[in-house]
This record gives sequence, structure tokens and C-alpha cells, in this order.
Amino acid sequence: MSDTYNGWANRATWNVALWIQNDEGLYNFAKECGSYKVFRETMREVGYLETPDQVSYNDSALDVDRLNELIQDL
Repeated sequence: MSDTYNGWANRATWNVALWIQNDEGLYNFAKECGSYKVFRETMREVGYLETPDQVSYNDSALDVDRLNELIQDL
């Protein structure tokens, strides 16, 4: 299956990646987390459940493997 939304598997994955890459605070935080699982769990613990565009960090459509790659490459 080829990427279908701006180089990402879907709009939800693109949106989460967009915020992680373009918001300095999220970028630095994700970099410290080291994995998308840790990022998602910690965001939930502090009460941030979704991006400012209202995409859930726990959306079942997210390509978690790609998001892990993104965070590991930061």
C-alpha cells in the first residue's frame, strides 16, 4: 500500500507528524520520549489527548511504526 496523504499513510498520521515536527515544544518533548508509545502515554498523563487539529494521539488509524521512525530520527 502506498502513502496516500502528503507522504504519510493517512491524514491522522500526517497531522500528528506535522505537529511533532513543527511545534518546538512537541518536537523537543518527542525527542526526549524516544518512541511514539512513550510520547502518547505521557501526553495522555498530562491531559493532552489530541493535536490542536483534534486528531487523537491514540487514533486507531495512526501508522505507529512510521511515527516511531519519525521520533527516533529527531
